[in-house]
Amino acid sequence: MAMQSGQPVIVLKEGSTETKGREALRNNLQAAKLIAELVKTSLGPRGMDKMLVDSLGDVTITNDGATMLKQLDIQHPAAKMMVEISKATDSEVGDGTTSAVILAGSLLEKAEELLDKNVHPTLIVDGYMSASEKALEILNQISTKVDATDRVWLSKVASTSLLSKIVSQEAKQLADIVVSAVLQVADRVGDGYRVDVDNVKVEKKPGRSLSETDLIKGIVVDKEVVHAGMPKKVQNAKIALLNAPLEIEKTEISAEIRINDPTQMKAFLDEESRMLKSMVEKIQNAGANVVFCQKGIDDIAQHYLAKAGILAVRRVKESDMSRLARSTGGRVVTNLDDLTSSDLGQAELVEERKIEEDKWVYVEGCKNPKAVTILIRGGSQRIVDEAERAVHDAIMVVKDVMEKPSIVPGGGAAESEIAQRIRDWAKTLSGREQLAALAFADAVESIPLTLAVNAGMDPIDTQVELKAEHAKGRTSYGVNVAAGKVGDMAQVEVFEPTSVKSQIIKSATEAAVMILRIDDVIAAKGTGKEEGKGPKGGEGEEGAGMPGGMGGEY
Repeated sequence: MAMQSGQPVIVLKEGSTETKGREALRNNLQAAKLIAELVKTSLGPRGMDKMLVDSLGDVTITNDGATMLKQLDIQHPAAKMMVEISKATDSEVGDGTTSAVILAGSLLEKAEELLDKNVHPTLIVDGYMSASEKALEILNQISTKVDATDRVWLSKVASTSLLSKIVSQEAKQLADIVVSAVLQVADRVGDGYRVDVDNVKVEKKPGRSLSETDLIKGIVVDKEVVHAGMPKKVQNAKIALLNAPLEIEKTEISAEIRINDPTQMKAFLDEESRMLKSMVEKIQNAGANVVFCQKGIDDIAQHYLAKAGILAVRRVKESDMSRLARSTGGRVVTNLDDLTSSDLGQAELVEERKIEEDKWVYVEGCKNPKAVTILIRGGSQRIVDEAERAVHDAIMVVKDVMEKPSIVPGGGAAESEIAQRIRDWAKTLSGREQLAALAFADAVESIPLTLAVNAGMDPIDTQVELKAEHAKGRTSYGVNVAAGKVGDMAQVEVFEPTSVKSQIIKSATEAAVMILRIDDVIAAKGTGKEEGKGPKGGEGEEGAGMPGGMGGEY
């Protein structure tokens, strides 16, 4: 900025760049659209997978939108917003991450066309927000209320989620396992249900086929029994859960013991041994025959436990301890003096089993397990990794339906109906807001059209057919990718949770609106992270810019 005298006034730090107006907006639109293009081909059961290789050479093969975008080192700030909506959708509802990014990209693409017609960004934002509210209203109208514990509906929803993954061949079996697991851990709260997905532990081990994936009504702990002399199998187990070390604790301050003759040394060692023996006796007196310890177990304590015929596992993760407590009905005890028989958990069987090269401890046959384990098997590490992601999504959609028991037809049927009704509603609007509402309808329709393209169908023919069917009031007609044609999705039992669809619309609209509101990008350029920038001119933690401003590569 310069004064009238021509003397410049320095406002920004030297080296900072500023991109203003339409140029800044287009720059951001372009970056966000590129992210949407990146994940577009992976939508639906006929979507393609991506192979991601990190700097260490580790390979991830996936078609999960959130996983793809998490793995990529994206630098452009506007592109990062797209990554954030996929992460938010993943953590909130678990599924629909790819759809959310595609919808946000499509909303921005349609907005760009309106900007070319000199429609002001604020008018587009207002139109999008109104259309978004209308879309959520329509979604509730076309949704079907279901019974939260109806296994049939829950299995249909889980199968729909799994069919778009690499595990689609085993979708039916995996869906049954997931539904059983979620129903087992669900808690009744008032008139509804609450599901903590952390109580469904997912373990994975390559070496067998996916069809050998199993649900264990108990917990699998990926540790082995600490001592060779201990029993490897205990029936009618009484389980002590300890968050206290079975070791002699060191003093907090630096201390030393002066010993003058060997008898004192022996007395010292005997006392240590006596203390450890007394710890084991406390466990015995409580009636426990299995011990899971979150901390360490001394070698001498191991000897006494083995002598007493107690199976012990040490260094168990805190998350596994809380699951064991929920599953066995035990209580995690932090002080051995407090341990009583009422604190013990119960299980029919605790057994160490060899899975491939590792030894794991199975806790099975709990009376009312409120924590369970799904053990995923597969031909290779890549397969079990992707199967784990697929099972996580399925668990989340079943949770969504249990907490909000409402579903809509899948295959783009809900989106097609929303688009149709928003076009009719847009006719009641006046001025340029109508253009934004129509653009919103076109963007929503990009979901079924992307499904059609990924299935090798003609997008124009699909669009015409869908419009014709929905004009006749057939709200459940969508893209049947398996048959390669437009069909009734209710007939082929493809359903999705209403909460997933509403989350997609909300998060995509909010991301698009945020990007459309930006008309000035000021990027600091420094020499280190403390000046707002990462190495090699990359974008740092504070959302600072890149060389040449925001127009750099992402």
